[in-house]
Amino acid sequence: MEHEVFTWASLFPFLKKLPPHVSNAIIVSVILLIIVVLGYRQLRRTEDEIVPEPKITFRNFVEMIVETLSNIIVDTMGPRGKEFVLIVGTLALFILFNNLSGLVPGFLPATDNVNTTFACSLTVFMMTHYYGFREHGIKYLKQFVGPFWWLAPLMVPIELIGHMARPLSLGLRLFGNITGDHLVTAIFFGLVPLMVPLPVMFLGLFVAFVQTFVFMLLSMAYFSGAISHEEH
Repeated sequence: MEHEVFTWASLFPFLKKLPPHVSNAIIVSVILLIIVVLGYRQLRRTEDEIVPEPKITFRNFVEMIVETLSNIIVDTMGPRGKEFVLIVGTLALFILFNNLSGLVPGFLPATDNVNTTFACSLTVFMMTHYYGFREHGIKYLKQFVGPFWWLAPLMVPIELIGHMARPLSLGLRLFGNITGDHLVTAIFFGLVPLMVPLPVMFLGLFVAFVQTFVFMLLSMAYFSGAISHEEH
């Protein structure tokens, strides 16, 4: 007789019937929303305090997360990176928290399902071209043609294939690494549940951050390419 695997989502009737990756994504999204709301309320309550408290508080924790993400994005993309803090930061936090949730018993991370990773990668794909058209207008299509018009028959198919491969690469990379890491962790827990899985969990923690960072870097590279201007 098969035993049903316990998940925290099974405690909620409205989540129980949903696919595991969907229910976990909802739980993580709710957690992130709670952090945002509490952080905003804390900031409003202490906005007159110029010097932060020396001890670690919830406000300091949230500010550290936002400042770290902002610095990474601006340092990578330059001054215009501030325009992309919202989209890149949101994707990074969603992916990171889902990755980390896989290390908590009772959670089935949404990022080890290809539907979730492709949803994130398609968001980057659509937003890349949105920013490109917003920045250049119809001239944005010139990057698909190449530097000379007579190269268009060769360059257009190459560029289209390259752009279409971006969401596939982003989605499969994240899905493959997170799935492999959590599968290895689950195997070690099944074989030796005490002490031995700890190094694997530390490796999983490392993979969770690295894969989030890689997704951020590739997304920022695509956004930077879409809004860049050719120098003559």
